[in-house]
Amino acid sequence: MRRALFRFYAELNDFLPPARKGVPFVHAFEGTPSVKDVIESLGVPHTEVDLVLADGEAVDFGWGLRDGARVSVYPVFESLDVASVTRVRAEPLRDTRFVADGHLGRLARYLRMAGFDVRWERDAKDDALARVASEERRILLTRDRGLLKRSAVSHGYCVREADPPRQLAEVIRRFDLGRAVAPFRRCLRCNALLEPVRKEDVQDLLPPRVRERYAVFRRCPECGRVYWPGSHHARMERILEDALRATRASG
Repeated sequence: MRRALFRFYAELNDFLPPARKGVPFVHAFEGTPSVKDVIESLGVPHTEVDLVLADGEAVDFGWGLRDGARVSVYPVFESLDVASVTRVRAEPLRDTRFVADGHLGRLARYLRMAGFDVRWERDAKDDALARVASEERRILLTRDRGLLKRSAVSHGYCVREADPPRQLAEVIRRFDLGRAVAPFRRCLRCNALLEPVRKEDVQDLLPPRVRERYAVFRRCPECGRVYWPGSHHARMERILEDALRATRASG
C-alpha cells in the first residue's frame, strides 16, 4: 500500500472530518490515481481548489499521485491573482456570473438585486446545471457537494450558510464582489437588465397609489415587469447594506 501526506488549507477544511482539519494527514492509496480523484475521494470538490503543490511544485489535476508525496491543497483565489503558479485549470474565471441550483432561489434573487448575472430555475436538473456552468462559464452555486464533483463543472462554490441574507454576504465575501455591486439593475424574476421607462408608457400597469407617488420607473424587456423605488425596494436595500456591512466586518 502506498502513502502520501496531504494538507488542506483555509475553507477547504470545511469538507474534512475534525481529525483532518488544518493538519497534515496520511492517505493510503493503490496504483497512480490522479490527484483530482484523490482530493475528491477525501470529500473536497475540485471546483473549490485553485492550487495544488506536490513536493513544493505546482501540478495540474491530472498529476499522478506518487508514493511518499507531500501534497498541499489550496482554495480558489478569486480576489488574488495567483496565475503565475496555478495550473489546475487553464485560466481563472474573472467575469463573475453564476448559476444557482433550485434550492438557492432566494440567494439567486438577492444576487440579482445586487446586480449580478444569475441563472436560476426551480426545477433545474443536475445535468442541466453542470452544462450551463460549463458552456456559459458560470460559477455554480450549490450546497450539494456531489454536484460540484462533476467533471464538467470547472468553477463552483459550496454555499455554507443556510440563511439567504447570510448566503448573500458569504458569496460577496468569497468572490470579493463588494466593489462590483450595482443594485437594482436586473429583473429579480428573469435576470434581464432593466431599462428606464416613462411613466406614461406604463401607467396602465401601475396601482393608483404608485402612479400618484412615484416618478421613476424601470421595466424588464423580457417579462415586462415594472419596478419603482417603493417599500419593497427599501427592504431589499437594507438586506444588501447588511450583507456588505457583514462582508467588511469579516474582512
